[in-house]
Amino acid sequence: MDLSRRTLLTGTAVAAAGPVLARDDAPPAVLVSTWDFGAPANAAGHAVHQAGGSALDMVEAGARVAEADETNASVGLGGFPDREGHVTLDAVIMNGRGDMGAVCALEDIVHAVSVARRVMETTPHVILVGEGARAFAREHGFETTPLLTPEAEAAWRRWLETSNYSPRANSENADWRGGASDHDTLGILGIDAQGHMAGACTTSGMAFKMRGRVGDSPIPGAGLSVDDEVGAATGTGVGEDILRVSGAHAVVEAMRSGLDPSAACQRVIERLARLRGDKLADHQVALLALDRQGRAGGFALRPGFTYAVTDAAGQTRLVRADSLFS
Repeated sequence: MDLSRRTLLTGTAVAAAGPVLARDDAPPAVLVSTWDFGAPANAAGHAVHQAGGSALDMVEAGARVAEADETNASVGLGGFPDREGHVTLDAVIMNGRGDMGAVCALEDIVHAVSVARRVMETTPHVILVGEGARAFAREHGFETTPLLTPEAEAAWRRWLETSNYSPRANSENADWRGGASDHDTLGILGIDAQGHMAGACTTSGMAFKMRGRVGDSPIPGAGLSVDDEVGAATGTGVGEDILRVSGAHAVVEAMRSGLDPSAACQRVIERLARLRGDKLADHQVALLALDRQGRAGGFALRPGFTYAVTDAAGQTRLVRADSLFS
């Protein structure tokens, strides 16, 4: 498809004729998460919900499932390394009352999301990075674990033969269960029985990225934003693109102005398309939102983005988001 500058500026490329609305008959959601592998994450979060846990407990439990899955090349253990062969993890967690914690470029610790929560709860800071984040995790009892699996190392060595990097849209689903991924995230949003909200985002980042690269995922307001007054949002895809528009924060503010979750995500995707034009060729960017009433919605730059929605009864459905381009 030709992503012409004119098409992007006019915003007419195979977009929905009007705002994409959530199904009126859909029961309120208590958890939503990105991609097909969000379904098992939601299941873990729902078990916490059933036990009376907080929204923060729900999203942490869900994120930990993805982080511990060796077959998921997108997140945590089994994630693909940077171009020097090091697996580095990024994660953020926050509640709807302004509390947040994050880690970037964390090595040798499986559950980056739990380290991020410890940053939030025990320090005056929001973000710890690199060796400082690793030392903090060790001081707080987190065990070190080699994160580079044999499968991920083999993929890295094959990549070294060409050292060619070209992002592929929707690699999160196409490569789940073992292939090479390029831009990868689990974002999960939840509402607890008291109506409080929380979110988490965790990733191993772009496969074979430059050492030290950090995308949108662990950055509050970019990869994740949560506000009890309005709702929550998260992003996935090429993180550099989401950073340029403060994607998650922009979605929450669009919901604050009165848009439903899908329409809010669509507005921000359209803004990104106008801003970046042909520079978005072959990129995928997707946004997912949950408002305080339990309405869920998402929108993507191009087809293929899926998300998991779980209601209070534990019923989960996978939804394929609408997109700006076909």
